[in-house]
Amino acid sequence: MANRYSLWSLIKNGLKHHESWQPAWKSPQPKKNYDVIIVGGGGHGLATAYYLAKEHGIKNVAVLEKGYLGGGNTARNTTIIRSNYLWDEAAHLYEHGLKLWEGLSQDLNFNVMFSQRGVMNVGHTLQDMRDIERRANANLLNGVDAVVMTPQEIKDMVPLIDISNRTRYPIMGASFQPRGGVARHDAVAWGFARGASELGVDIIEQCEVTGLIIEGGRIKGVNTSRGDIMADRVGCVAAGNSSVLAKMAGLRLPLESHPLQAFVSESMKPCIDTVVMSNAVHGYVSQSDKGELVIGAGIDSYLGYGQRGSPHVIEHTAAAIIEMFPSFSRVRMNRQWGGIVDVSPDACPIISKTRIKGLYFNCGWGTGGFKATPGSGNVFAHTIAHDDPHPLNRAFSLDRFATGHLIDEHGAAAVAH
Repeated sequence: MANRYSLWSLIKNGLKHHESWQPAWKSPQPKKNYDVIIVGGGGHGLATAYYLAKEHGIKNVAVLEKGYLGGGNTARNTTIIRSNYLWDEAAHLYEHGLKLWEGLSQDLNFNVMFSQRGVMNVGHTLQDMRDIERRANANLLNGVDAVVMTPQEIKDMVPLIDISNRTRYPIMGASFQPRGGVARHDAVAWGFARGASELGVDIIEQCEVTGLIIEGGRIKGVNTSRGDIMADRVGCVAAGNSSVLAKMAGLRLPLESHPLQAFVSESMKPCIDTVVMSNAVHGYVSQSDKGELVIGAGIDSYLGYGQRGSPHVIEHTAAAIIEMFPSFSRVRMNRQWGGIVDVSPDACPIISKTRIKGLYFNCGWGTGGFKATPGSGNVFAHTIAHDDPHPLNRAFSLDRFATGHLIDEHGAAAVAH
C-alpha cells in the first residue's frame, strides 16, 4: 500500500504533529460506468469490493453508500465473532470467516482490534446441555474448536457470574470456543475501505440507490441520487433494506426486517475477559477495551426499519444480565442503539445469483452478520467475479427456499449472535 502504516510512519508523522496523514480512502466523483457496482457501504459490501480487487483483479468497482461508511449494522452490533454453528454448511462458512479474521489486521495493514478472548454459551436446562454437547461434537467433527465446561470451570473463568441454585435459571454448564472473540466494528469498515481504495475501488458516500436499470432480463446499472451509474454486474449488500432493493427488481425475498437493540454501560475496570451468552435468559455481555459492558438481546418481535430501541426490551435485557451477574445491578447504562436485521426462515444468509442476469444478493444474515464480514465478502466476491457460487456459499442460494433444502440454524444463531 502506498500509505502503509508502521511504527516508522507513526514516529515520522508524530514529529510533524500528526498533520501530514493522508486520508484513509479517496472520495471520488462517481464515473458513468463500472465493471461492478456494490450497493451498500457496510462491512460486507466493502469486504466484497476489497476481495474483488485483491483476489480477482476487478478494480473498476464502485461501492455506493446512501449515508456514511459503516453507518448501518456494521456499527450497530455487539461485535461478537464465532464459528460454532451446528450444520456443516454454516460451520464451514463461518469458520472460513474466522480464519480470515485471524490474519485480517496484517492483510489490511489496519488494526481491527480483533481480540480472541473466547465466546461462552451458557446452558440452564438439561435440554440446553444436550444441545450444547451435540453442537460441540458437531464443531469438533468440522474442525471447529469447542469445549464443554462445568459450572465450576465457568466460575473459574468468570468469577463474577452467579452459579448458585438461587437463580431463576441455574447455570448447568456451557460451551466455549476459545478462538472466538470481538473486534472494533468501525475499524473493520475503515480497514476494508482503505484497502479497497488503495486497490483502485471508488468509494462513494451520500449516494442512495433509487432504482435498478434492467433491460431484457439483465442488469444494466442503477439510478442514484447522484445520477445514473451503469454496470453489467451489481451486488446488493444492504442488510435490513435488502427487500427494498429486491422490490425494485421485481423480486420478493423471504426476509423479515426487525430492530435489534444493544446498549453499553459506563466504563469500569476490567472485570470480564470473555463473551458470555445465554439464550434462556436472553442476554449476552462482554467488556470493551474502553471498559464498557457491551450488552445485547434478541430481536424485537415487530417488523420495522427504525434504528432505535424500545424501553421494555432494554429492561428485560438488563434483568437477564443482572440475574447472571448480580454485581452489575448498580452499573449505569451509558447509551443504546438499534440496528435493522434481515431474518430468513432458516436463520441463514442468502448469498446468491438471481433470475436477473448480473444481479446478486448477499443478505439474510439476521443477527450473525458482523462475525461473517471477511468470509461473506470473500465468497460473494467470488460469486460475482465468476458468475458462479463459491463452494462455501453454494448451499445458501435462493433456490433452497423452493427445493426445501433449508439449513436450520435457529438453535445456533438464536438470540445470542
